[in-house]
Amino acid sequence: MFQMERQEAGGIGSPRNPTSRQNRQFRCGLMTAGVRIWKAREDRLTETLDRPESGCLWSCAMQESLEQSDESIGLRKLVLYREVVFTEAGEAVVRPVQRASVAAVIRNPWVGSGPSADLSMEQARIAPVLAQLLTDRLITSVGGADEIEAFGKAAIVGTAGEIEHAGALIHTPYFGNLVREFLQGESIICFADTRAEAGETLIVPLWHKTHAATRSHYQTISARVPDAPRADEIVVIAAASTGPRPHPRIGDRMTDPVVTTETLEVVPS
Repeated sequence: MFQMERQEAGGIGSPRNPTSRQNRQFRCGLMTAGVRIWKAREDRLTETLDRPESGCLWSCAMQESLEQSDESIGLRKLVLYREVVFTEAGEAVVRPVQRASVAAVIRNPWVGSGPSADLSMEQARIAPVLAQLLTDRLITSVGGADEIEAFGKAAIVGTAGEIEHAGALIHTPYFGNLVREFLQGESIICFADTRAEAGETLIVPLWHKTHAATRSHYQTISARVPDAPRADEIVVIAAASTGPRPHPRIGDRMTDPVVTTETLEVVPS
């Protein structure tokens, strides 16, 4: 038995100021020595940069990207899905577990560009915005980043695009590192990507955000946007769970016995 809710919305969520050690290290890596950015839009002050010519290109590009509007990244809609599992196989779970996904439907910036086109500029401009946009909504939907125990990511490119276009938005540090930072994780984020017609369902895999080998948290969530992706669009998805599968009891890698063909009495032919 589960409850579920679906919501469509537009707009970028409120920015956050992460304080974990990992977040500080990541930001230090981006903001190289000598960078000072002063912002005061209300007073119309001019942004001042005191930095060497090289060394901060990525951080400055990312700072600008996080301020881009929905329209500038070609955002058409956001779709939020959330379910809460209370019982499984007729028995109550130890605690209700939420699973949620947030999908952003955007215009594919590379349609018609050809397989030799450089994807890096648009990748660096769009992916950080998506990372913050999706995680803001995801965190809000489940009650905070501290509640999240497992995460995953996915992308579906429309039929006029390349599968590489989907990968360009989720398989680089511009997206993956930021999603991991915002959700307070440490693990590599498991993923799925495909090319499909509008309305295709994609199964998004999840695993533990700090201990990827924790078998109890291997799970999936189905993501689908009925009218997307159109041929010239990409759907980018971030997903999370606040706990393990219902009634997990298949052991863990830390307690597994050693199993090889030599240790088994009968080896299947």
